[in-house]
Amino acid sequence: MSKRTRAKHKLDRRMGENIWGRPNSPVNKRSYGPGQHGQRRKSKISDFGLQLRAKQKLKGYYGDVTEKQFRSTYKDASKMKGDTGQNLIGLLERRLDMIVYRAKFAPTVFAARQIVNHGHIYVNGVKCNIPSRRIDVGDEISLGSKAKEMALVIEAQSLPEREIPEYVAPDGTDKVAFTRVPTLDEVPYPVQMEPNLVVEFYSR
Repeated sequence: MSKRTRAKHKLDRRMGENIWGRPNSPVNKRSYGPGQHGQRRKSKISDFGLQLRAKQKLKGYYGDVTEKQFRSTYKDASKMKGDTGQNLIGLLERRLDMIVYRAKFAPTVFAARQIVNHGHIYVNGVKCNIPSRRIDVGDEISLGSKAKEMALVIEAQSLPEREIPEYVAPDGTDKVAFTRVPTLDEVPYPVQMEPNLVVEFYSR
């Protein structure tokens, strides 16, 4: 199991963007980069630098996804028909931990992974503790009985800064259905994601 050992908001500072849209992000107060030279004028970024930045931002948004997992997801997307960038977003949004996050069963992407790891999530009535599992259209994701009373879950469901997207259909407060694979425009990213640059990065 991969684990993010660094402070989660360091990615926000490095990118200069509040990539998860959280109210306690340090970028809300300091929009410049970290370190003593963080406020100096930024030099022009090369094409490779822009592609790398786009990849790091997208990969970082999905939490504890390793480079190996992310590259593997890209390879799967490139083998599918249609636009590779759109396919990549669709595959990432089909991850079980992301459906849990989108359903507001967890306040953060990292908490969603933890809830799945601890066996609090059921897929079509069967317990699943694999955060990277790909959900199919029509699958139902529900909370276990203990999870319904967890403070973390209750907090997530009351968060005002994000809504449940249309491709995740709620059934009460403890169950959702995955209705369709979303396109880039449908995914509620707090910041602009550029999967086309990620495709360029990996296809060099």
